[in-house]
Amino acid sequence: MKKFINDAALVEEQMILGMVKAYPQYLKKLDCGNVVVRAHKKKDKVALISGGGSGHEPAHGGFVGMGMLDAAVAGAVFTSPTPDQIYEGIKAVATDAGVLMVVKNYTGDIMNFEMAAEMAEMEGIEVKYVVTNDDVAVKDSLYTVGRRGVAGTVFVHKIAGAMAEQGASLSEVQEAAQKVIDQVRTMGAAIEPCTVPAAGKPGFELAENEMEIGIGIHGEPGTHRESLKPADEIVDLLLEQILADIDYTGSEVAVMINGAGATPLMELFIINNHVADVLKEKNIHVHKTFVGEYMTSIEMQGFSISLLRLDDQLKELLDAPADTPAWR
Repeated sequence: MKKFINDAALVEEQMILGMVKAYPQYLKKLDCGNVVVRAHKKKDKVALISGGGSGHEPAHGGFVGMGMLDAAVAGAVFTSPTPDQIYEGIKAVATDAGVLMVVKNYTGDIMNFEMAAEMAEMEGIEVKYVVTNDDVAVKDSLYTVGRRGVAGTVFVHKIAGAMAEQGASLSEVQEAAQKVIDQVRTMGAAIEPCTVPAAGKPGFELAENEMEIGIGIHGEPGTHRESLKPADEIVDLLLEQILADIDYTGSEVAVMINGAGATPLMELFIINNHVADVLKEKNIHVHKTFVGEYMTSIEMQGFSISLLRLDDQLKELLDAPADTPAWR
């Protein structure tokens, strides 16, 4: 294993410390573990908290700031944060308007966030939550019951965060978040694995001419492996599944081409070139496109495509101002 680290046991803490030192205008770290909150606490509005295992940077700490999250909780790499960590994050950002938790559909995440919510409610904090499940590839896995929550979660952070910033009630923010969940779909592919520092070796192996279709953000298996194809053909494979799940015809959409950590921007733009052409051909109108790294898998060489079907409300909230380390 070759990585720019000091000690595999210190990766998460040193990463969070480095993030806070890079962006003190946005973030501060709590003393209770790897929890970051806004440098300046929001008042009298719904607070948003999210998180999960480390290794997905810039998710989730990179989306803490005006117009998005109020707190992000980082577990060990690809491991759910503990209920105590999440509880401390909730307490740090809670207002009289309540707290919304955005939880990805992984069994450990759901269990631990629910336990933290129960602890907070015993302290008189009103907490609601939504569960993201945008991955169309795999409906059940070792990690989930139902579909996995992947890069489309970032759209939930953005739109629910904008709704909260406008002063909406906790139920209204939850409804907006759920609306995004209902309208966003994602699928990905990979050609090289990632290595969890504590493991010291890649999580899986692919032959030189092989790719994994439908891979998860922790390197979990997808739908199948097949011979590597040109980028346009891979896009066609992924879009076929996404477009079969929701009828986007005639709709406006937001597009996210998300890099998994080691895919060059050159290749992501090549991917987006064909995505845009296919959507235009199918009478699907692109309102806004996001290309880059939003929810990674350490250094996995892969990408995902997310489509969010928009209405006037979602367009307004997507376009609303936000200022965070990873979204400006």
